[in-house]
Amino acid sequence: MQQAEIWDAATARRYDTPGTGMFAPETLGPTVDRLADLAGEGAALEFAIGTGRVAVPLAGRGVPVTGIELSPPMVEQLRAKADEATIPVVVGDMATTAAPGEYSLVYLVYNTISNLLTQAEQVECFRNAARHLIPGGRFVVELWVPELRKLPPGQEAMVWRSDPDYIGLDTYDVLRQHVVSHHFRFDETERARLFRSPHRYIWPAELDLMAQLAGLDLESRHADWDGTAFTADSRSHVSVYRLPPSR
Repeated sequence: MQQAEIWDAATARRYDTPGTGMFAPETLGPTVDRLADLAGEGAALEFAIGTGRVAVPLAGRGVPVTGIELSPPMVEQLRAKADEATIPVVVGDMATTAAPGEYSLVYLVYNTISNLLTQAEQVECFRNAARHLIPGGRFVVELWVPELRKLPPGQEAMVWRSDPDYIGLDTYDVLRQHVVSHHFRFDETERARLFRSPHRYIWPAELDLMAQLAGLDLESRHADWDGTAFTADSRSHVSVYRLPPSR
């Protein structure tokens, strides 16, 4: 299934969960705080801006934000919160699409770089970020760490979360570094709603090499937006790459 088919109108309408999940203040607040600090006095570009979960509050902090987004239905949901003059959006893919202007910050949050399903596309995403940055600008990537240590030999599926109203299950293809996330949501009826999304997982060291190919240097890596130290047991990371002050 193509990404444009996954992020259709029905998915876009259900995407926002105000006050809970990834929209919870304890999740969103530190994200916006860190990005605003990294943007400084410059402008920010969000790859895969979606419905504006991060862009809208970041713009509210006075940071000029532009977006690139593959899904027109997701942009339609964003437009209910901010008009084109407030948050301009270019419709296209994050690996090749150009936005006008240059930016002190390009960011890609919530594992979205893994929506690009080949290594070549992911490398081009880094190069696209570098093309948009001013000298000394930063590219920020939030990404999960593949949890293959939890996958027993010969087993292809792993439940990574189980709640009364939700089960998250991943199926792995370790030869291609592909994983399909299956999200089962339940209500008071006997029926469940399933949403599936394919990803190509990336190890931190591989991500760093992609950055080097794009002319970017790793500046910092933490386990979360609060600045928790990144360790061998961290399940995710926020990595900040910098374009050298002089190209």
